[in-house]
Amino acid sequence: MEDLGLAAWPPEPIRTERLVLRESEARDRAAFIELLASPEVHTYLGGPRPRDELERETPEVPERWPGSFVVDLDGAMIGQILLRRAPEHRRPAAAGKADLGYLFLPRAWGFGYAAEACAAALGWLAGALPGEPVVLATQTANVGSMRLAAKLGFTEVERFEAWGAEQWLGMWSPVAPSS
Repeated sequence: MEDLGLAAWPPEPIRTERLVLRESEARDRAAFIELLASPEVHTYLGGPRPRDELERETPEVPERWPGSFVVDLDGAMIGQILLRRAPEHRRPAAAGKADLGYLFLPRAWGFGYAAEACAAALGWLAGALPGEPVVLATQTANVGSMRLAAKLGFTEVERFEAWGAEQWLGMWSPVAPSS
């Protein structure tokens, strides 16, 4: 995965009705470890990483690179949004396109935070890189992620087998202003 290239980074924090999307800070380290060690979060992502390994390997300010947003609710990290370019994506339809990923702590599930944060990140990308399509891949068994993709306006490109499960690939294209 690569960063998005021409998009200026970091942007000013992105504010929504309830959330702030911002760069990571040292105060987010414990939440990142919790996120990456969570069996619930990683049910469809190959399983969690061992907490002791994460404690040793996670830098003081984790995930500080272009395209990585901390999702902040009332001053605390509840998730992460990832926008990266996938030059060698396993699916030809996705190669070279911006790729949306997201992880949220289980205590933040069911409140619409993922939809709100992802929509804000897509809006930022549409302004930073006008006309840029975005892809999203998820397991079809991940019902919540499938619902979120539909709510965000991703349309199915294809389904395929990988990692022992059926995967779904969707694409989102910003609406071009009418002339």
